[in-house]
Amino acid sequence: MTLIFPFDIFYLSSRFFLLRTVWRIVFPLQAISFADFFLADIFTSMSKVFSDLERSVCRMVHRQVATIAWFEADSVCGSHAVAIPIVLVLPYIFRFFQCLRQYRDTREKTALLNALKYSTAVPVIFLSALKYHVIPEKWTNIYRPLWLFSSVLNSLYSFYWDITRDWDLSCFTRIFKFTKPHILSHVLYGRKWVYLWVIGSNLILRCTWTYKLSAHLRHNYITLFAITALEMLRRFQWVFFRVENEWNKTNSKANIQLVDNPEEEQILLNNNGHNV
Repeated sequence: MTLIFPFDIFYLSSRFFLLRTVWRIVFPLQAISFADFFLADIFTSMSKVFSDLERSVCRMVHRQVATIAWFEADSVCGSHAVAIPIVLVLPYIFRFFQCLRQYRDTREKTALLNALKYSTAVPVIFLSALKYHVIPEKWTNIYRPLWLFSSVLNSLYSFYWDITRDWDLSCFTRIFKFTKPHILSHVLYGRKWVYLWVIGSNLILRCTWTYKLSAHLRHNYITLFAITALEMLRRFQWVFFRVENEWNKTNSKANIQLVDNPEEEQILLNNNGHNV
């Protein structure tokens, strides 16, 4: 309710910007801006949160709160519900269509490869949900191997894209070649262990889904809390270096424009006889 509060309190302009960005994510009918895909990427990390929110609202609507139906997996709001995988996949679908829109505007093939990355999350989600709709033997012999394959593919593809595209580390060769770093990251640049940590931890945190292979950990609430906290850490790391990469690219473009106009640069450097 606070987000749609019409009065000029609680940062009205910021709330309006957030709502407008969400609208642009759901309906990518215009050119994709940095804020659009940046927030949409964060939403992919929040897919489980959206799923839990949908389940909570469903239980309240069907009066299942504080009843035995809360623990029933086959209840209308339980793990068998069709709405759960749909809610889980929506952030990836939004990001997928953003990539297609970006390709339509720029004709860059990397946008299609990025769209392919998000499409690899779709079979992971629906194969996981299929477990509750098929007999155990069929799940073990057919669908579980497919789920494992699609999960590994999605994790490795996403890890590769983080390193080479979103962070532009280019297979670790540009670790110390950033131009005009931000004052905060200047503390980090030059320390090789920071990048080794980020690369290694990103690969490990991309594979946290493997906890589902253990029947004990799968239904352990402490494990679920830990996995959620680790995903927050991974996304924070991604945000930090993604914004830094965008900053460096912006600065590089500005420097190229100055170099392309040496006469203008000379005029700006000339003090025109004035003492400064």
